[in-house]
Amino acid sequence: MSRPNIDKLLAKIPGSLTAHEAKSRFSHIWKTDQPLLCKGLCFPKTTQDVSNIMKWCYKNQQEVVVHGGLTNLVGGTQTQANQVVVSLEKMTRVDAVNSKNRTVTAEAGAILENVLQSTEKQDLFLPLSFGARGSAQVGGVISTNAGGLRVFRYGMTRNWVLGLEVVLPDGTVIENLKTLRKDNSGIDLKQLFIGSEGILGIVTKAVFRLIEKPQTRHSAIITTNDYNKLLQALRYFDQTLGARLTGFELLWENTFRTMTAEDTHYQSPLQTVKNYVIFVEVLGKDNNRDAQDLQDACAHGFDQNWIDDASFFDTGTAQDECWKIREDVAALEAHAPYNQHFDISIPIDKIGTIINNIIQQLQSLDGVLSVYPFGHVADGNMHLIVGKQNDNLKLTRQINEIVYQPLTELKGSISAEHGIGLDKKPYLHLSRTKDEIHIMKKLKQLFDPKNILNPGRIVD
Repeated sequence: MSRPNIDKLLAKIPGSLTAHEAKSRFSHIWKTDQPLLCKGLCFPKTTQDVSNIMKWCYKNQQEVVVHGGLTNLVGGTQTQANQVVVSLEKMTRVDAVNSKNRTVTAEAGAILENVLQSTEKQDLFLPLSFGARGSAQVGGVISTNAGGLRVFRYGMTRNWVLGLEVVLPDGTVIENLKTLRKDNSGIDLKQLFIGSEGILGIVTKAVFRLIEKPQTRHSAIITTNDYNKLLQALRYFDQTLGARLTGFELLWENTFRTMTAEDTHYQSPLQTVKNYVIFVEVLGKDNNRDAQDLQDACAHGFDQNWIDDASFFDTGTAQDECWKIREDVAALEAHAPYNQHFDISIPIDKIGTIINNIIQQLQSLDGVLSVYPFGHVADGNMHLIVGKQNDNLKLTRQINEIVYQPLTELKGSISAEHGIGLDKKPYLHLSRTKDEIHIMKKLKQLFDPKNILNPGRIVD
């Protein structure tokens, strides 16, 4: 079959870039020095534009890679010179918040932070919170089922999606922008697209459910020398603070000290730093009561010898600075050359032992320079950033084996929230059975029999 004339496709979408022009772009926000390789780059402005692009590509068996905010950590937006890139960055509309129904509708290219701000102006709340919210786009957030700092209390992205509009690989538009909380009329098809990393269809618009905006926010940083004491504190905080406890985030001591070193923008608010440093967030509606209850919970932790030190933050500015210590991973990457990122799920009671064993093994591996563990301890999701001497493939694989090897026996996951993409695909069998992977492949074949949409991600 003759090769399709890409100029015909680019002419359909005003503002498209040729392969040469696209070299001014990139495939990831951390790789801005590497020119984007592609056959052409399209910027659809409407769902119909996306449909027209996919119809042409499906007819001509042209591979397509979808770009959003370019913040993924699993190679999901890597491209090749023979592929067309579809960037959704022009589809940025956020509809007026429906305050009575407590919903908001946004296009796939809308920046998550903008969506959050639009809801909060109406005293409503979409509790998705993670470091990349200022650049991550709605379509990517949904396609990766993003998690973040408040999953412990509010769950993953899929918990907040009521309706979706999706363009299938052949250009068919599935419009299901319902605002219903309950709809048990057959299989909930939207769930197939949430977390499937764009291999089944392109999310173009979404409806999110909202809740009432919390009126107060308080934060604390506490530290302890023992993981079991950490778990005791977590349970007590959950018992006494209840639904107001929305964050319980963990940094290992060396991670915290690196984040608050002299070469960073941050200072430690703790006089004593032990093995584990925990960031606590409380969202509520009674300022004095919420502040007192958080302090009382910490005081009980002191009395029980669970906590060795604590620091409290009440003002918005102080809390923002406090949480940057947890979120600003760029400070860690500066100390971790050729870094590898991991986000694994482990049963909560096993985290202390397993992560410490992984750290010891990595530190004894020739070529590893630094290991920084941190994560969402209350929901079992741990991250590691590993710095190394070079990008040698053998070393990379050795590090992967050390981190992933314990997970099968623990019934853990190689990916808690970042997805599989291209990078983790060789290890998918550690988290999913052969039958599960077989079903995933069948779904891909059903939706995309020509394998043109985000090819190679998750499964072949």
